[in-house]
Order: sequence, then C-alpha cells, then structure tokens
Amino acid sequence: MIHAFLLVVIIGGEIVSSDMYFESIDRCNYFASEVTKRYGNYQYAYKVPEKHKATAYCKPVRVDPKNIEVY
Repeated sequence: MIHAFLLVVIIGGEIVSSDMYFESIDRCNYFASEVTKRYGNYQYAYKVPEKHKATAYCKPVRVDPKNIEVY
C-alpha cells in the first residue's frame, strides 16, 4: 500500500470522476485546476448555472499500486 492523491471532480453537485490517482499532490492539484476552468464570456461567476458549476479537489488515500494505476 502507498499513499496517493485521489482527484475528485464534481459538476452540478454530482461526482463525475473519482478514479484518477496521483503520486504527487502538485500533479493532482494541477489537474484539479485544469478540469475546473471554464471557457466562455462569463463576466460574473454567479451567472453560471448550477448544473455547470465545477469543483475538483485532491483527497489523500492509501492504494495498492498493483491494483490501481497511479499517475
């Protein structure tokens, strides 16, 4: 077993991804930042509909690298 960081992605209040594991918190946070970026002409964040709001965070977990791919 090793310690890794699980990237959890939530869009519109639903978990849409929780199966990406990273060795480095820095790498995990990079992807958390990238997947929550929005392209468009949003002047104010409150105008984005709830169903499109995205959150991502990295959760420390213990995994068996023989069974789980760790990036």
